[in-house]
Amino acid sequence: MSFRGPRRVALVSVHTSPLAQPGTGDAGGMNVYVWQTAQRLARRGVEVEIFTRATSSSDAPIVEAAPGVTVRNVVAGPFEGLDKRDLPTQLCAFTASVLRAEAQQRPGYYDLIHSHYWLSGQVGWLARDRWGVPLVHTAHTLAAVKNASLAAGDTAEPMLRVIGEQQVVDEADRLVANTATEAHELVSMYHADPARIDIVTPGADLDCYTPGSMEQARAELGLPSEATLLTFVGRIQPLKAPDVLLRAAAPLIERSRGGDRPVRVLIVGGPSGSGLETPSALVDLATQLGISDEVIFLSPQPSAKLAQVYRASDVVAVPSYSESFGLVAIEAQACGTPVIAADVGGLSVAVSSGRSGVLVNGHAIGDWTNALEKMIGSPDELAAMRRHARAHAENFSWEHTADALQESYSRAMASFAAAPGARVSPTGAARRASRRWRRRHRANV
Repeated sequence: MSFRGPRRVALVSVHTSPLAQPGTGDAGGMNVYVWQTAQRLARRGVEVEIFTRATSSSDAPIVEAAPGVTVRNVVAGPFEGLDKRDLPTQLCAFTASVLRAEAQQRPGYYDLIHSHYWLSGQVGWLARDRWGVPLVHTAHTLAAVKNASLAAGDTAEPMLRVIGEQQVVDEADRLVANTATEAHELVSMYHADPARIDIVTPGADLDCYTPGSMEQARAELGLPSEATLLTFVGRIQPLKAPDVLLRAAAPLIERSRGGDRPVRVLIVGGPSGSGLETPSALVDLATQLGISDEVIFLSPQPSAKLAQVYRASDVVAVPSYSESFGLVAIEAQACGTPVIAADVGGLSVAVSSGRSGVLVNGHAIGDWTNALEKMIGSPDELAAMRRHARAHAENFSWEHTADALQESYSRAMASFAAAPGARVSPTGAARRASRRWRRRHRANV
């Protein structure tokens, strides 16, 4: 007999709001994931309340963002200018507000907590023990994985985060991984229990991201109609490696000058993370490479305009050094645009190499130049990839993601209810947490 799913979920997303524009600041694929899954769960009758940190004094404390989806903007620290690396100092204030919000409701108001990213997992861990409900956690990115494949000039994730992630992995009732690769990383690097891991593949909004006219899209965006357009979409930071695309495209641009189909590069996004330290780095690199006149920069775009960006492109590049999945790859393919991507993390799942795009092993510039040249120099093969791209993307919808999340939630609730001391009083939950800590402490002595 299957266990019923939750009626109301407390979704925790500390460091970035699902209402923020992806590609700005720390907003990216996780924002899209949280927002899209929250809406779809709500349409299925699950009430979703999202706790996120307020970043402006103009943020309303409570926003009815969509039917069945409420966003609570929690005041914790200064509204602006607080780096993500400094957010651990505000977790106490954030958690206190989350607990107070629940305390104003009747007992048992939330059935389950779903935390996104390790900072949120720290909050969810405490709330789980206080409320006596299960905690489901999605890491989205893992410090150990990022540190194992750092881009040149990038900064390693601190031990503070590695330890914090380990604590959340140990405490969560269920862990949601984007792919089998991520599940393996959780087991091999964080010693997670495989029996507590659910693989839930992200998706794309297949109603928004659809094939369309390249000519019309270019005209709407003011892009050159005759060019071969190679596009990068995402946060501009070393981890995402937009510089790899510029360096790889430079010789192609030079050789195409004066031809019928000159090569151009389109960069859509804004500086983020360690990229904020040198916000003009990509513009400066284009100048150094002698291709500044052939590189077009656009600010982050809302979904409808982003779909036009994909349609306008001949190829979309995802050269990241680490990627738990790669939503940009799926969105581009949903618009019928082939993708060239680094063969890392979840990109080997997101891209069907040889059919909907090409996977490149490593980040050697010569390899990327050769792969790009082969793609754009083979019109028939590129056209075939366009035809296969949409079909491949249709395997990844947010409806499928919501299906799998509901199954994970039901498993979490069933196992939590069956565990000794489940749904105990706050005092009992605190005692249970204390016993767990003492057991771990004795084991480490």
